[in-house]
Amino acid sequence: MTKRSGGQFHGKTRNLVRHHKLSTLSIADKIKTFEIGDKVAIVPKSNYRDSPHPRYKGRIGEVIEKRGSAYVVRVRIMNATRKLVVPVVHLEKI
Repeated sequence: MTKRSGGQFHGKTRNLVRHHKLSTLSIADKIKTFEIGDKVAIVPKSNYRDSPHPRYKGRIGEVIEKRGSAYVVRVRIMNATRKLVVPVVHLEKI
């Protein structure tokens, strides 16, 4: 018997990151804008590509900069600070 590949995490966590609400994406979701310093929540949408890792689901962070069509978000986990590049679809303003 062969060992299962580690591969992408999408195959193992599809149900963990799915939205329980109707998650159809509108144009407004794709063109949201945030200011530097805004507080945002990371809410992965499973029907859109480039979702952040499931460990960051529900985390609240601060927008540091805009990078292309995504934003760089500073998230604090325990004593560590992480900088994540997250597409605008997966962010909600607090």
